[in-house]
Amino acid sequence: MTSPMGFRASATVPNLPTPPTGFVVARYPTYAQAQNAVEHLVRNDFSIQDVTIVGSDLQMVERVTGRLTAKKLAAAGAASGAWMGLFVGLLMSFFAPVQSSLLILILAAIAIGAIFGAVMGWLGFSLAKGRRDFTSASQVVARLYDVLCQPRTAEQARDLLAKMELGRRG
Repeated sequence: MTSPMGFRASATVPNLPTPPTGFVVARYPTYAQAQNAVEHLVRNDFSIQDVTIVGSDLQMVERVTGRLTAKKLAAAGAASGAWMGLFVGLLMSFFAPVQSSLLILILAAIAIGAIFGAVMGWLGFSLAKGRRDFTSASQVVARLYDVLCQPRTAEQARDLLAKMELGRRG
């Protein structure tokens, strides 16, 4: 099993989803702060395999990134269609009897693909008019992030994180 960064996961990580165990040693409003706390533990030679970051009070956030227009969708469809046309044109060029017309064949396939893609993009927008006229990006975020630690090392983790907080304030 690998982590999101591609490293081999520890043998202690369960293969099936299980609830996290341990004591809450710190609570942070952002993932970056929780990650910074874990990095502090790593820098202090803490037994890091005992640590888990748990996000709670999950919510789905959808950020609007732009407005959809018929012109934008037709242009995107034309670009996609042109690529498909290039692919079809190259395939057809393998079976063309005359070598001198290869460029014309490929360019014609690109043009036909672009026109077809533009029409399909415009048509798709026209048929869905008013239902969703914007683009967006969605992600799941947590309101709070708890740093959990196994009971055998929880007190040591709390002490290290308390020293980190004192170092910031002092």
